Amino acid sequence: MRRVALVTLVVHDYDEAIRFYTEALGFRLAEDAPRPDGSRWVVVEPGGDGNGTGLLLARAKDTGQRARVGDQTGARVGFFLHTDDFARDHARMTAAGVTFLEEPRHEPYGTVAVFQDLYGNRWDLLQPAAH
Repeated sequence: MRRVALVTLVVHDYDEAIRFYTEALGFRLAEDAPRPDGSRWVVVEPGGDGNGTGLLLARAKDTGQRARVGDQTGARVGFFLHTDDFARDHARMTAAGVTFLEEPRHEPYGTVAVFQDLYGNRWDLLQPAAH
């Protein structure tokens, strides 16, 4: 079996990113280990079973990387958070202060709304339509 295990997300600060992803989005902190160079290996995952794709939260190291924080996909939706209960997760995330850029909409592929993370990266919260 093959799968994408991790996707790197460049962040300004490890701890503020951990707080956002664990508290506002409900991810779990899978790993947080110091590295010899002073950086950390920080992985958050949307599910509790470890089977989904995790995010490697990587602190920006230089001017070029800092410029990409929050705009890693050129202002396009670059991340897709699937849920089995859109209404539950939308309400929880809204209560936690997550900024949604549109009202929920129903599309042939499911119920969806675009939100942004703490840095401005765009995400879809998506409950796929039943097949």
